[in-house]
Amino acid sequence: MKQPISIFWFRRDLRLDDNKGFYEALRGEHPVLPIFIFDSEILDKLPEDDARVSFIHNTLQEMRNTLQDAYGSSIAMYHGKPLDIYKSLIEDFDIACVYTNHDYEPYARDRDERVKTFLSSKSIEFKSYKDQVIFEKDEVVKGDGNPYVVYTPYMKTWKAKFESYDLEIFYTNSYLDNLVEHSRLPNLSLSDIGFKPSNQNIAPYTVTPTLIQEYEDTRNFPAKDATSRLGPHLRFGTVSVRKMIKKAIAEQNEIFWQELIWREFFMQILWHFPDTATQSFKSKYDRIQWRNNEEDFKAWCDGKTGYPLVDAGMRQLNETGFMHNRVRMLVGSFLCKHLLIDWRWGEAYFAEKLHDYEMASNIGNWQWVAGSGVDAAPYFRIFNPTTQIKKFDKDLEYIKTWVPDFQELTYPQPIVEHKLARERCLDTYKAALN
Repeated sequence: MKQPISIFWFRRDLRLDDNKGFYEALRGEHPVLPIFIFDSEILDKLPEDDARVSFIHNTLQEMRNTLQDAYGSSIAMYHGKPLDIYKSLIEDFDIACVYTNHDYEPYARDRDERVKTFLSSKSIEFKSYKDQVIFEKDEVVKGDGNPYVVYTPYMKTWKAKFESYDLEIFYTNSYLDNLVEHSRLPNLSLSDIGFKPSNQNIAPYTVTPTLIQEYEDTRNFPAKDATSRLGPHLRFGTVSVRKMIKKAIAEQNEIFWQELIWREFFMQILWHFPDTATQSFKSKYDRIQWRNNEEDFKAWCDGKTGYPLVDAGMRQLNETGFMHNRVRMLVGSFLCKHLLIDWRWGEAYFAEKLHDYEMASNIGNWQWVAGSGVDAAPYFRIFNPTTQIKKFDKDLEYIKTWVPDFQELTYPQPIVEHKLARERCLDTYKAALN
């Protein structure tokens, strides 16, 4: 007779320590089999050299090695549709319970509901926990129970709630001997799942006291290497948000702390308003008559708009999978306002290229620059891509790094004149919104 086991399903939580769902599984009554599923529903849409897939695969191999060397266990890896994988797993194991952590994106919610329904039909429990945020869903809402759609009051309520919050770290080391003893669990190479190693690397994060203390003074200048690079690590859970909040509090830096709260603000917006993944939060903005000129879009994608700061950002993105946050606002505004190209085109391009792509924040920020989202920039705020250089790259260090040809005859002329583009944008928006 098979021994009953529990499964812990790793997803956006690729770490062994301070992992809430993993912690609860290990403290349960059955030995724990950790698994990861390379979801073909997601992977089939990605390029074969996607850096994020390489990063996930490398991280999992490191985790497997740690468990094999110290605990005689491992992580079982599978490739396919999650529901199909679970249908197969119940043939191989006597599964008492499946543990995992919440995921809030529309596809993930639907996927988890399908898996939960199937497991329930087999009398298998499905337990999910809050792990990637401090506050989720409707934990920070207005007095009447409605969600906040403006950041500042959300942030103030978040902080007030946090004052009485017990920020617990879930140390797993004492419980790792409750893993299934099996060091030869199924493994997969990148080629097994249809991928090859990427020539881009996801940078390690840097959250030193100095970086946090100087964050407010340095974060707006793209030439400075002064950002934490936390994004991908929060996205894939290689770092715990609880530990990052603790660091921010220890250094008493409000700005760094508030960036983490922004992330949760956008997550709860997507939770409450899942249609914003494809539709404008302010529905009247879907009446805008976008030009959607494909040649202009290609020039923007390639970093050949003739505006050096815009082009620097896009070339940095294409070459490294990263773009400085200040520049993201500019290139986004330029696409929507100067070129009158639908924000969804830009959002999809960022989704393909950004190592730290996170649906909630990406959609939230793109709708912000388009004017169509919650707490959005007013539509008549149109960044001047030339004066932005004087504010944020006056010595041209960033531009010289990514657009070394900006003073050469081969550098393209601006694809649109700023004043003309501004007037055209205002006319187009007014026609749609009035």
